[in-house]
Amino acid sequence: MNKLKNKVAVITGGNSGIGFGIAEAFKNEGAVGVITGRNQATLDRSVTELGEDFVGVTGDVTVNKDLENIFRKTIERFGKIDVLVVNAGGIVDGMPMAAINEVTEENYDSYMDLNLKSTYFTVQKSLPYLNDGASVILIGSSAAHRAAPGMTIYGAAKAAVISLAKGLSLDLLPRKIRVNTLSPGSIDTPVFGKIVPEEQLDQVKQMWINITPVGRQGLPSDIGNAAVFLASDDSSFIVGTEILSDGGLTNISLMK
Repeated sequence: MNKLKNKVAVITGGNSGIGFGIAEAFKNEGAVGVITGRNQATLDRSVTELGEDFVGVTGDVTVNKDLENIFRKTIERFGKIDVLVVNAGGIVDGMPMAAINEVTEENYDSYMDLNLKSTYFTVQKSLPYLNDGASVILIGSSAAHRAAPGMTIYGAAKAAVISLAKGLSLDLLPRKIRVNTLSPGSIDTPVFGKIVPEEQLDQVKQMWINITPVGRQGLPSDIGNAAVFLASDDSSFIVGTEILSDGGLTNISLMK
């Protein structure tokens, strides 16, 4: 249980859902570090659950000054950064995913800012603070590979994130910083409550279970375990690639 012993991690959006699952897995493997989020109450609660080796820093990843503050505070507290998990993203509050005939320019810009632009600048702003040889994990999505109703912009942003991992790895080879993408499939988190009416929630979750070859939704811990691998020295020969942690959703068809 010491694959990440003595490693300092920053996990954006680590206060809930997949991000918190990654933080828990990191803690269990000996890591310390920082989780971020915009909601102070959720952040405080998550830090309490993680214990004294993790601290919370409030920030909005779409604001560059907030990003700089996150990394500066991490260095002040821990003195280094070995792992960066660029997890914050997903649904834009107050802007449901929609089909092209319903999408406004503001909607488009908001989804791209949160899911693509912020990913790029999170990595850029971390560079003065990252150790040489660090591992950077971008969170993608199986939506980059499979079209789904209303998810065109989100899927396109995540496809671009997968491409970013390749280009950024090339840029950062002189510093031996590895950049990889970890792409979840359908994960059972509170995000479903943001996009699906409560009375349809069980039905929608069952739909995802039915089309996932392993026969269940993923858990945040499933993504956390995969992230531990990418953060650890076990993956030292893996760079610029994508790991799909989606229960076979992308690559295996259940059509009969």
